[in-house]
Amino acid sequence: MTTTNIQLSNFADVQNFVNTITRFAFDIDLVSGRYIVDAKSIMGIYSLDLTHPIELRAHTEDAEELFAKIDQYIVK
Repeated sequence: MTTTNIQLSNFADVQNFVNTITRFAFDIDLVSGRYIVDAKSIMGIYSLDLTHPIELRAHTEDAEELFAKIDQYIVK
């Protein structure tokens, strides 16, 4: 599993983020506090507090391509 923090600021960010990550075959979760949701679910993402960075957990050891595609959302 590989992790990073992301920030999704508005509806367009959420929509583009989900459209990008649905192309990956492995599971990706978003964690906010005690809540864990499927990152490929728009409704799941909206159940989280989007005012703070969210932890992304990619269930793969090779997430380089994923991180390159979502670089604009990664908190640095």
